[in-house]
Amino acid sequence: MLLAALASSVPAQTAAPVAARADARKLDYGLQPRQIAEHTWVIEGAVADFTRANGCNIINTAFIATGEGVVVINTGPSRLYGEQQRRAIARVTDEPVRQVLNLNLHPDYFLGNQAWSDKSIQALAGSIAGMQAEGAAYEDNLYRLCGDWMRGTKATPAREALPPQTLRLGPHVLELHRLQGHTGDDLVLIDSHTGVLFAGGLVFAERVPTTPHADPAAWLASLELLEKWQVQGRFRLVVPSHGPVHEGRLGMAQTRDWLQWLTALMRDSAEQGVDLSELLRVKPPERFAAWAAQPAEFNRSLVQWYPRHEQQALDRR
Repeated sequence: MLLAALASSVPAQTAAPVAARADARKLDYGLQPRQIAEHTWVIEGAVADFTRANGCNIINTAFIATGEGVVVINTGPSRLYGEQQRRAIARVTDEPVRQVLNLNLHPDYFLGNQAWSDKSIQALAGSIAGMQAEGAAYEDNLYRLCGDWMRGTKATPAREALPPQTLRLGPHVLELHRLQGHTGDDLVLIDSHTGVLFAGGLVFAERVPTTPHADPAAWLASLELLEKWQVQGRFRLVVPSHGPVHEGRLGMAQTRDWLQWLTALMRDSAEQGVDLSELLRVKPPERFAAWAAQPAEFNRSLVQWYPRHEQQALDRR
């Protein structure tokens, strides 16, 4: 009997998070779909940085069995993940998959696309261009970080450009919005039937945000818009791509707090002539200390972004 039939009578939101437990010896990601709303499941990754121990699986992927086909959201960091994700979904529902969505250009959003090559794989046009431009570098980096988990993985960008739109599938009304800030093209999905927001990389929870393609000002503006929509009641439950699923504005507030603190630190330090080597010795405030990927992600952001702040400070003198 399919798990979907068993789960329908259980309040899904009461279930505890089920982060995948990877078995490196067997190359088994241990993917465990968890129902979070009607017809809606999330497959939670480790709240961590990329490691061989977790198989580079730090992303939350998801799927919605709409009654008119399954919508898959993100495909994970490798061909192997995509294959195991596909089997995990088939254990839950026998609905055919109608489309696969990649929410942005980052590797763990789309390197599992190979396993879905017979399906419609869609992303924003700018994300597709980014996947095409950076896919080979992503492959090299994740092979270096995660080794055998990446066997046979070949960057396979989404094939179909997806414009912002509203999809009506069964009882589900899926609003697809193009925002920006975490990357130049951030696809977010709101299911107004269930009140679930799939926030992509715009929202992090209990984890330091990644910033390789970030525009902090645009990111903060997108967070402001998401918070406005939450206050308006357009969604209740938030699925970040990294970090625990949660209700309300927790992840949005955490992400905004980090971006504002980081930006102010770099701006003020550059004005004072602080050297990057000195800045790398700074310890973030206690409220951030327990977040995953600390201090690695903080240091990466400083190395990437601080030289720009130094140049801006020089230009103002």
